[in-house]
Amino acid sequence: MDQLALLFVLLLGALVSVPVGDRLGLPAPILVTLLGIVLSLLDFVPNVNIPPELILPGLLPPLLYAAVRRTSWRQFAANKRPIFLLAVALVFVTTVSVALVANAIVPGLPIAAAVALGALVAPPDPVAATAVAGQLGLPRRLVSILEGEGLFNDVTAIVLYHVAIAAVVSGAFSPWRAGLDLVLSAVVAVVVGLALGWGANKLMDVLGDATLQIGLTLLVPYVSYVLAEKLHGSGVLAVLTTALFISEYAADADDVMTRLAGHAFWDIVDTLVTGVAFGLIGLELHNAIRTASGRWPELLGWAAAVVGVVVVVRLLWLLPATWLTKRMHALRNYDEDIPTSLRETVVMWWSGMRGVASVALALAIPLTTEDGSPFPDRDEIVFVAFGVILATLVLQGLTLPLLVKRLGVRSDTQREKEFEKHLAVRAARAAKRRLQEIEDVEELPDEQAEQLLRRAFEIGVRISPDIGEEERREAHEKRVRRVRRLRRIYAEMLSAARHEVLAARSEPGADPEIVDRVLRHLDVRSMR
Repeated sequence: MDQLALLFVLLLGALVSVPVGDRLGLPAPILVTLLGIVLSLLDFVPNVNIPPELILPGLLPPLLYAAVRRTSWRQFAANKRPIFLLAVALVFVTTVSVALVANAIVPGLPIAAAVALGALVAPPDPVAATAVAGQLGLPRRLVSILEGEGLFNDVTAIVLYHVAIAAVVSGAFSPWRAGLDLVLSAVVAVVVGLALGWGANKLMDVLGDATLQIGLTLLVPYVSYVLAEKLHGSGVLAVLTTALFISEYAADADDVMTRLAGHAFWDIVDTLVTGVAFGLIGLELHNAIRTASGRWPELLGWAAAVVGVVVVVRLLWLLPATWLTKRMHALRNYDEDIPTSLRETVVMWWSGMRGVASVALALAIPLTTEDGSPFPDRDEIVFVAFGVILATLVLQGLTLPLLVKRLGVRSDTQREKEFEKHLAVRAARAAKRRLQEIEDVEELPDEQAEQLLRRAFEIGVRISPDIGEEERREAHEKRVRRVRRLRRIYAEMLSAARHEVLAARSEPGADPEIVDRVLRHLDVRSMR
């Protein structure tokens, strides 16, 4: 098996893991990681030969962009305090704690190298957290915090990592310079992200076609990441800024085709890239086994110690942080999503899985320093990092569904239904207002006006049937059954038409392009 065949195996595994995970009640990324581990143990499977400097820019931009599409800037702004406590403060605390322990237990490990180890294992993975939380039916407030933490903690961790690596390679470290680099990195990233977001928004208006617009959304995250890194900014923060700007300002309510096709496209990209990323994590077991040859007890002991620090620090941080946030809510009316009980805090704690960013940062550690000497304890750092990733991702990922079930943490379905009902009422009222505006300008027969008014009401009822009165709901349900029957028959008619047109494609003299154009017209009719 060569590298290309291995890539296709991971892509296939990414697709198959979704239905298998749904059936087993396990997150798909965890299953792909296990597939990678199994592949790494087979003799005919080659070692992964991907330049470390290409892993982060190759995998993170599309994953981050896909994750941001599911949220909004206002959601981040509303949860800025809990996200700051987790994505910035907790990353700093975890980095320092791991560095102190690693420096104490690993003989001869420089403090700067220990800080690099702490920085690369500090950030929980946004993809793993989102994938796991999304399948478990957790309360939306917890999912929002996990998404915000996962998206922003990479920014802090990667900057700390680069500062520590530079200190090891050059042999010099300046706290003031490190702080200045952190600020400048954030400023450059935000400027690049906003500029590219604005430019992409304008370019989408020029392109017009849905296919071209979706293609642009695939290119923009990569351009944002690479450009920010070239200007010594944070590529991760630049991608987040660009994605948030586009999702906030590039939405056209009437551009139905682009929205539907865009969702489908990015769901596919997210599934495939996530599968490759987590498959690579499992495949790294190859290198870990080679590093630990003859030193298993020693290296496993170091990895276990760092895993313990990472897991315990998160719990010890979450307990007072949750208490403090609750106190702030009690004193002031903050509109933030927070864990409301100890059970939810425990779920938040156990959701801190490490993943793609940690692997990429570990593999990106330089082989040598500026004076040509080997990077101190590089193999040991990579082994310990892999141990942390494997323990948190596989162990916590596999046991999180059971923990959530035992603790009884579930989403607030009543609150979700109330919000859905609120949106349904707003949609129906907006439709009625627009109908009234049209009636003021155009003369409509009474029969048509009554029919349109009924359809305006049905817009809301189809979203949330609870908004109608009982008698009107019963009448609506009868109409729905009648409409469904008509749609079923009409769908069969369209199906017959599509089969006939498709059969003409293979007839002598048929122009495939014209056939496809007619078929596309029938497909669009089927969506209405």
